[in-house]
Amino acid sequence: MVFMESSQGQITAYILSLISGTIIFMTGIIGLVWFGADGPGWGGFGGWMGGMMGNSHGFTGGGEFGFFSVLSILGLISGVVVIISAVMLRMHPSNHFIWGTIILIFALVSFADMGGYFIGAILGIVGGALALSNRPRTIVPSRQNQQIQSPANH
Repeated sequence: MVFMESSQGQITAYILSLISGTIIFMTGIIGLVWFGADGPGWGGFGGWMGGMMGNSHGFTGGGEFGFFSVLSILGLISGVVVIISAVMLRMHPSNHFIWGTIILIFALVSFADMGGYFIGAILGIVGGALALSNRPRTIVPSRQNQQIQSPANH
């Protein structure tokens, strides 16, 4: 029987990717609430401070989903995929290439929604790169450690 053990780099990739996915997911929720509700009338996104870009986040206005709402949904999906991929990287370190690639791709896709204020995307890129570069250690137990006790020996 052969066991795969995560290296320190794999654990670091898992932690960075998990933090990245969480940040990307949370900013996707914030953006969805902000733009889905047509944004509050302060902060330069509408109302009397809207200026030239007033109500540009909704094509029709009135709280309907517009362009930035779709980008927020893309960020939300990217965050969920990065979190799931990070967990799968930890559970199945032998498939580090697949999960690292998925983390890297969806961290790049999250840039469409500012990538978790760019910090989430950068952490995801670093975590995905670490997952791709580090290989889990293979442990083959020796014959001495495989002593099996039968119920009659108790």
